[in-house]
Amino acid sequence: MSDVIARDIEYWDEGTRLLGHLCAPAGGRTGAAVLLLPDAYGVTKHMIGTAQRLAEQGHPVFVADLWGEGLLPADQREFGPLIAAMAADRPRWMRRVRAAHRALLEQPETGAAPVAVLGYCFGGSSALEYTRTGHEVAGVIGIHPGLDTVAPDWSAAGPAPVLLCVGDGDPMGTAAMRSALTTAMTGAGTDWQLHLYGDTVHAFTSPHAKDSPRPDVVAYSARSTARAWDTTLRFLHGTDPARTPTH
Repeated sequence: MSDVIARDIEYWDEGTRLLGHLCAPAGGRTGAAVLLLPDAYGVTKHMIGTAQRLAEQGHPVFVADLWGEGLLPADQREFGPLIAAMAADRPRWMRRVRAAHRALLEQPETGAAPVAVLGYCFGGSSALEYTRTGHEVAGVIGIHPGLDTVAPDWSAAGPAPVLLCVGDGDPMGTAAMRSALTTAMTGAGTDWQLHLYGDTVHAFTSPHAKDSPRPDVVAYSARSTARAWDTTLRFLHGTDPARTPTH
């Protein structure tokens, strides 16, 4: 296992204190920096663990605090209103992502690395919204994003390529939603790819989904989690020009 530098980072969105977390390879980066937008549970041990695994692969990673004050919602009853409030105030939502993006760039371990955005669930929706609204990054990855919260107009989209990893049975990423999104991205000239996993629903990478009372809506899948991870690493490899072979 590679040595990893890890520390909490305090940063701000206007008057709101945010508590993110940095993980970076101790020997210096060998891959793109990653802005990790967590699921609705916030900067949990699981998300920090994901950041550590990416750092072991050579990526400096900043886990964003989208809610503020390091809030860790316990369940749908707590995070549902938070998601609704962000969706109702998209400038504030994108400002939170932009604040985390700036915080990542300010870290000495990031250097001049290209930045890819990786988001899970609500974080995946946030990553898609960030590029849709014209914020430039090197790549965007949405793992079981809630497509129902992504706005349809991609005319201002940034140039970043997009990777989507979605369960075929995800009620928050239905065939109709996927079709509408990919049509919009194609119209905007976005370089996108969609990986669709059978017998898989929403939140398939989340440990919170392992004992789901509604496995038809939310359920953990070890197989789909492994596939999405391998695909994510390959995609991140391609976002750094220094690591991408020329032909």
